[in-house]
Amino acid sequence: MIKLAAIDIGSNAVRLMLSSVYDNNGETVYVKESLVRVPIRLGEDVFTHQRITSAKADQLATVIRAFSLIIKAYKAQDSIACATSAMREARNGKEIADRIRREIGVDIEIIEGRREAAIIYSSHISRAFRADKPMLYIDVGGGSAEVTLLSRNGIVESGSFKIGGVRFLKKGRSKEELARLKTWLKAKVAPFRPFAAVGTGGSINNIFRLSRKKEGKPISVKRIKELRDYLESFSVEERIKVLGLRPDRADVIVEAADIYLTVMQQSGVKKIFVPIMGLSDGLIHVLYQKVKSKHIDL
Repeated sequence: MIKLAAIDIGSNAVRLMLSSVYDNNGETVYVKESLVRVPIRLGEDVFTHQRITSAKADQLATVIRAFSLIIKAYKAQDSIACATSAMREARNGKEIADRIRREIGVDIEIIEGRREAAIIYSSHISRAFRADKPMLYIDVGGGSAEVTLLSRNGIVESGSFKIGGVRFLKKGRSKEELARLKTWLKAKVAPFRPFAAVGTGGSINNIFRLSRKKEGKPISVKRIKELRDYLESFSVEERIKVLGLRPDRADVIVEAADIYLTVMQQSGVKKIFVPIMGLSDGLIHVLYQKVKSKHIDL
């Protein structure tokens, strides 16, 4: 058995996943030991001022320092840290990453949207629901949305778009970026007629919970629309107190729901599966392959 750790620095929150991996009669088994989430919301600064403030940078450094100590206590054999939309768009994103590397010793890789989609795909998300027709993978975060057309043979098309819950909340909806998304979907995805979608992200996870669907069952476009309207009928405070949403999820979930609906409707997809996996899972898979290639005794 090998212990691994992954840090995902998103636009809304920073996550640490601790996982163990072992071989079971030739099958690789991944076990999530723990997931720690801290809602820093880096995108709050970046999407309005294109920079991360010193206060947010200090907060991020504190969280990464704490995570590094947890990783040490967990006795992980290896670890990886990646940052997405907010850090890659911040003018001082690389500067902050350099500071964290110097002060804490954690090397943060700032990844592009397509790389992000490829990492999540590496967690074998396409194998979760097999079908003869291609499937559409949709990940909506705080600052960006990754849309990937999948087939049995891998990635057919992949696009990254500057739309997300926190970005919409802070800057409003970009008509230009939404138009780019719709044009891309019409040209690259719709002709393949994907039979269903797979969705990841905190918002779709919460929508799935509210739908009361059994694990492994899909949600229809119609049901997502009903839940989206239901959520909008509550104030942000009511979503927290009555529906039990986290504060940093309650204010962006309707915006995120609209993105999922837009992608599905423009692609002709009628249902979406919601496995509980995302970038952190993909990072663990990437890390395992790296460790395995070094011939470490597992």
